[in-house]
Amino acid sequence: MTNKIVKLSRNTENAPQSAASTQSVAFSHYNNISAQLPVDAKTGEIVAGGVAEQAKQCLANIKAIVESTAHAMHDVVRINVYLKNISDLDAVNEVYASFFQSYLPTQTVLAVAALPMDGALVQMDAALSNGEGTPPQEACPLVKLVRNTDTAPISAVSTQSVAFSHYSHISAQLPVEPKSGNIVAGGVKEQTKQCLANLKAILESITVPFDDIVKINIHLKNLADLDAVNEVYTTFFPDSSIARTLAYFPARSVVVAAGLPMDALVQIDATVSHGDGTPPQAVEDRHGLIIEPNNTDKAPKCPLATQTVAFSHYNNISAQLPIDAKVGKVVAVGIKEQAAQCLNNIKAIVESIDHDMDDAVKLNIQLKDIADLDAVNAVMKTFFKGELPATTIIGVSAIPMDALVQIDAIFSNAEGTPPLV
Repeated sequence: MTNKIVKLSRNTENAPQSAASTQSVAFSHYNNISAQLPVDAKTGEIVAGGVAEQAKQCLANIKAIVESTAHAMHDVVRINVYLKNISDLDAVNEVYASFFQSYLPTQTVLAVAALPMDGALVQMDAALSNGEGTPPQEACPLVKLVRNTDTAPISAVSTQSVAFSHYSHISAQLPVEPKSGNIVAGGVKEQTKQCLANLKAILESITVPFDDIVKINIHLKNLADLDAVNEVYTTFFPDSSIARTLAYFPARSVVVAAGLPMDALVQIDATVSHGDGTPPQAVEDRHGLIIEPNNTDKAPKCPLATQTVAFSHYNNISAQLPIDAKVGKVVAVGIKEQAAQCLNNIKAIVESIDHDMDDAVKLNIQLKDIADLDAVNAVMKTFFKGELPATTIIGVSAIPMDALVQIDAIFSNAEGTPPLV
């Protein structure tokens, strides 16, 4: 790597600590916050009460972590909410709104099959703006660009797009027609098309090409719908002649949800390159700032996703299944072996771009059986020499190829992409 920007991995006693993750991992202009369960840091127990009390505790834990890094909740750029029961969404949103007084970050909500602690009804993670950067960067008074457009559905609890520095974050898009506010008629194909059309409308409203998406997350109610979703997906990607020439697809994760808002069959969110940055970064800084996609034969390839997409100071890694790249099949053993295979695939990808596992800032882990959590954590720790990344772990009812585990990741990219040095 060509410079010495460092990660800042930090924990505070004011929020629950874990032996398997770091509460907050900052690199350059973003800070990644591990998923917070509704646990009281003093007792180590889930708080008494129902989902409202639990949501309040999750957000209080995030707030404690944020404040321990000399930031405030208005610096939160995006929040992901994982519910045990999608019917609890209104109660959670009522609490949620009380924590964000100046503006609303982007938001993704899904119900999951299981959460890491018995009795937990909700879990939340976050991404935080970090205007001061990490050493040796100098503090810069960057601003967030918070924007909505009438050409896509508007939410009372989230902002459609929030840009900070060289990334823009897009709230999860449901298959809702903006004019009617209703789910589109038809099945999963029609719903996928509407999700992607909403996403495209948001990007067009901020003058960002669709092919500037670097990572996309697809949440499906039924894994059996994936082929139908992919059929529609390929009509949106690649979107430009240059992208078609390069056969560019963003990094991608597909996660099975136990439930989605409005009883939708699919929802899609995205992370987007933002080459012109946010003020006071100069517009001319975007010239030559490029997306760097990369695939290696040492990890499984997917025709609809790029293994890693780098932009500015981050690498976005597609979800890795426990597939042996040499044979193209899931390793036929237990959870420890499958977790190791997922992580070895990630390792092969990042080493192919001259990085190593200790450049990881965030891991997202989906488990078929949440009881496998301890085994996966034990394997995960063997892949890191330094501080552990921030993590989010959820239980899901199904994983592609009938796997037991799937892992995606975000890695630091100290060298940046041209013209950064």
